[in-house]
Amino acid sequence: MTDSLPDNVEFINPRAEHGFKGRTCSIVSVGSYVPEKRLTNADLEKMVETSDEWITSRTGIKERRIASPEQFTSDLATEAARSAMEKAGIKGEEIDLIIVATITPDMPFPSTACLVQSNIGAVNAAAFDLEAACSGFVYALEIAQQFIMSRTYDTVLVIGAEKLSSIIDWKDRNTCVLFGDGAGAAILQNREQSHGLLTACMGADGGKAGLLSMPGGGSRCPATGDSVDQRLHYLRMDGKETFKSAVTAMYKAAQKALERCQLDISQIKCIIPHQANLRIMSAVGDRLGAKEDQIFINVDKFGNTSAASVAIALDQVVEEGRIQRGDLILLVVFGAGLTWGAAVIEW
Repeated sequence: MTDSLPDNVEFINPRAEHGFKGRTCSIVSVGSYVPEKRLTNADLEKMVETSDEWITSRTGIKERRIASPEQFTSDLATEAARSAMEKAGIKGEEIDLIIVATITPDMPFPSTACLVQSNIGAVNAAAFDLEAACSGFVYALEIAQQFIMSRTYDTVLVIGAEKLSSIIDWKDRNTCVLFGDGAGAAILQNREQSHGLLTACMGADGGKAGLLSMPGGGSRCPATGDSVDQRLHYLRMDGKETFKSAVTAMYKAAQKALERCQLDISQIKCIIPHQANLRIMSAVGDRLGAKEDQIFINVDKFGNTSAASVAIALDQVVEEGRIQRGDLILLVVFGAGLTWGAAVIEW
């Protein structure tokens, strides 16, 4: 139980219940960054055969942000990191570990996390990338928590960052309307008298890897003239099957996370789902029995930013004062892999 929550809300901390004596881990600050350029549905009407009505009715997206040719994923990640660091009063040399969740790294190696480390002067930090597509930020939070709970590190910087415009086929009307660029970051530390990250439920189904992928660029299909001509270095998606899998997986993950904490959906102050598609978010919310005002939505402004999605949304929620210390938050995500996850957090 905890006495830090308002209105006598009670819950179980699953980690404590299982006898683990490690430190708790809290998000002490968040930050985000999105490029200045807005690509509206009206702009897309001039590029491919589509319409604002078609895009809005199927996705809820009205515009998305697009990075400039001179901006890379590490640049977006760096700006988000600096924002989170400033809010927490953390200097670069105080960071012990940097985890960047991304499917659009600056290059195959070195990691984008190492580039960010250099940019922010985190001279004492270890750094690595994590690839779980749109589920990446939740996966990274759980990994970061393990380092803090075990006392391996005291301060971890987690970033979700994507320049998806670099892998979008701008001739494919079914996918080019969906995605945008951006980054979100969180600083994690132990916070006294706080449960912080209560639980995370993660899952994957590699048997459905073909539903959402970029075939070219790896050891299976290295870059060649033929692979470029066949447009294999762009994102491909089976939208209908991905939709169905997303709704089912996100609902089950959220339910499992709530059950672990012995919580009812009504006790959650804010639900932040992966901002992929308004219909997916609505379907998940309906299955959970959530009220409309519990679900935070910004897909209309930013589109699907993959690993950056819930991180950008979380920063916006905090900045707008929608959550206060002690409130319970539910993050729920789904992405290529297939991967999915849900996390319950005491803010």
